[in-house]
Amino acid sequence: MEIKVMKNILNSNQDKANEIKDYLKEKKVLMVNLIGSPGAGKTTLLEKTLEHLKGKYSIAIIEGDVATDRDARRLQKYGCPIVLINTDGACHLESISIQNALHEFDIDSVDIIFVENVGNLVCPAEFDIGEFSKIAVLSVTEGDDKPEKYPLLFREAKLLLLNKVDLMQFTDFDKESFSKDVQTLNGQLPVIELACRNNEGIEPWINWLEEQVTKIKG
Repeated sequence: MEIKVMKNILNSNQDKANEIKDYLKEKKVLMVNLIGSPGAGKTTLLEKTLEHLKGKYSIAIIEGDVATDRDARRLQKYGCPIVLINTDGACHLESISIQNALHEFDIDSVDIIFVENVGNLVCPAEFDIGEFSKIAVLSVTEGDDKPEKYPLLFREAKLLLLNKVDLMQFTDFDKESFSKDVQTLNGQLPVIELACRNNEGIEPWINWLEEQVTKIKG
């Protein structure tokens, strides 16, 4: 499957995001925005997700990276259409770039669009790209203090994926403190614990996605 490469256009605004929301709602397409630090496991999460959903839904991917096409190439084997947006140093994707990327898909045949945002816990949380939901992806190896240090993402997210829980015993991650901080910021935020490499927790994540697709399709 060919990977189409586009350049990020830094001229985002809320009007574009609203246009995207309306467009995707009309087309009944679920678009989720995966936000997390470099190394949190976003690409591995996508690999496992595509393995589980292959053949059941039509999926497209928007891959955001500062440079290189490495993550996009990792996903290419699943046969999904991919648009790569290299930001050339910018720390997030903006709605005008997403809008341009959507034009590269046969949107009428798409059920789910995954946006893997640039690795960052700050800027991507600040910019609406027209997604149905922001998904926070955090690994236990990053530490339990991230909700308190980067509160906006955890306030804005509709789901938190806590990844690499199989490594928790090798860290000083304080799960009780972490959970308390998350609840203080967003008491309605569901949390799914994952260990993507061994498929732990993937099923609840897949179930969550399928519930959202059902809502979108009406």
